[in-house]
Amino acid sequence: MNSNYDIIIVGGGAAGFFTAINIVENNPKLKVVILERGKTVLEKVRISGGGRCNVTHACFVPNDLVKFYPRGEKELRGPFHQFCSGDTIEWFEKHGVELKIEDDGRMFPTSDSSQTIIDCFFGLTQKLKIDILTGQSVQSLFHGDNYWKVETNHETYSCQKLVMTTGSNPKIWELLENMNHTIIPPVPSLFTFNIKDARIKDLMGVSAFAHVKVKGTKLEASGPLLITHWGMSGPGILRLSAWGAIILAEKKYQFVIEINWLNDVTFDEAMESLKELKQEHAKKIVSKKSPFDFPNRLWESLVLASSISDETKWADLTKVQLTNLTNQLTSGQFQVNGKSTFKEEFVTAGGVDLREINFKTMESKLHENLFFAGEIVNIDAITGGFNFQNAWTSGFIVANSITTS
Repeated sequence: MNSNYDIIIVGGGAAGFFTAINIVENNPKLKVVILERGKTVLEKVRISGGGRCNVTHACFVPNDLVKFYPRGEKELRGPFHQFCSGDTIEWFEKHGVELKIEDDGRMFPTSDSSQTIIDCFFGLTQKLKIDILTGQSVQSLFHGDNYWKVETNHETYSCQKLVMTTGSNPKIWELLENMNHTIIPPVPSLFTFNIKDARIKDLMGVSAFAHVKVKGTKLEASGPLLITHWGMSGPGILRLSAWGAIILAEKKYQFVIEINWLNDVTFDEAMESLKELKQEHAKKIVSKKSPFDFPNRLWESLVLASSISDETKWADLTKVQLTNLTNQLTSGQFQVNGKSTFKEEFVTAGGVDLREINFKTMESKLHENLFFAGEIVNIDAITGGFNFQNAWTSGFIVANSITTS
């Protein structure tokens, strides 16, 4: 049996649905199908942002927005001028989903539920008569004269235009490689650091705004840092993991980080503060209360790590102890041994080489009528709604180029 469609979209995630909906909204005559290998669609949308779906980020200037993409910064400038985060907000509002901005710029549905986005997409695919077929694992792709054949484990489908939105699916990358596309080998891009260290052993759940550097590299980032039972996480660490994806993979995730728990306070400034505290609080016990803007438990741990007992008073601090404490505060070193995938945001660096894509249309430069959207290409971003924005922008461009050509 041969199923004919105008357009086949392989991959039932955010980019796949957004592309399909925009295609049929632009041209209701087109027959479109989404083929998904899993039992369910939109799985990443469901779990993203802790089940709230971090739809985009409140950064509305294309030239600023591109700076959040370790891979894709240069290529996305043009696309973001066509469809940016402001357009995303407008698109969702027009389709009945209101978004809100949180303090850190992340944007979520006002319902605080990813189900709102899923319901919106399902409602539209039904209304627009877009077929959704699950359990369809693509086995082969064939490019004929003016048509494409897609063979799955169930059936062979044919179409005029083919859109790949399969994210980081190694099987699909292999099929594209067989068609002469270059695939940049994938490495994890958002991950947390595994650290076993007495200073953070019992501090699970403690968070502080810190500056983190990877020793021996130019990698550094500031942001909230969260201590977990396996090491360190939080936006500051995830930002570092995204920018350092390739370097840290080459180091096999064995490296040393240097943490300034006072963020941008220098060694000398911190030393001055401690000397003042020594005079002001002479009779008080050093370890009892954090004089800085981070939790007492962390302060106590850094004090003990500086060879200062939990009975020592400020007046009794020696010069060596003051130096130790200043070092712990502004340049504490921690050995990282391995990584853990950040549960919600499994993102990889790697994918279809960006040089083989026309970013005005998102069409392959090697094969006519083959388009890409989302994370299948070598684009990834730090956490905060940016990976979804790439999905919406690339999907929008694919839909426009298909329906205006």
